[in-house]
Amino acid sequence: MKRLILSALLLLAATGAASAQKCMVIDSEKVFKSLAEYNGALEQIDALAKSCQAEVDRRFDEVEQLYNSYMAQKGALTAAARQVREETILRKEQEAAEYQRSLFDSDGMLMKRRIELIQPIQERVFAVIGDYAEEHGYDLVLDSAGNPSLLYFSPGADRTQQIIETLKR
Repeated sequence: MKRLILSALLLLAATGAASAQKCMVIDSEKVFKSLAEYNGALEQIDALAKSCQAEVDRRFDEVEQLYNSYMAQKGALTAAARQVREETILRKEQEAAEYQRSLFDSDGMLMKRRIELIQPIQERVFAVIGDYAEEHGYDLVLDSAGNPSLLYFSPGADRTQQIIETLKR
């Protein structure tokens, strides 16, 4: 009985080895950086981020100026005037923080713009990769870009350049 089970397991292992998957490796970062429209989209996003950050900085500078002015005049103000100024400073600070969140949070304007610009490019690249893999009989596609768990791959399995060439047609 043991021999029968052992024989069945060996036969199963041999069958699995005979039907090994054909794999290819690509460096998606290199693919994306080879595309002018991707680089242009990143430049647009960076420019937008810089202008947004400048506006956020301006708003927080305004809060800081209000606070410094308040601290310089605090001794000469009545209790009621101090309270009004403190509330104004806190409100302006909250408004600036909310504005910053509306731009830079994961669902903020900057992320929405990034998705709007980058997602169509990603979809096109992934479609080309999928088509290439199907056309050439690959069962598995691994991405070597920033993948700490990919320990080794044969340079012969790297199809990054072929994907770049396909995208540029």
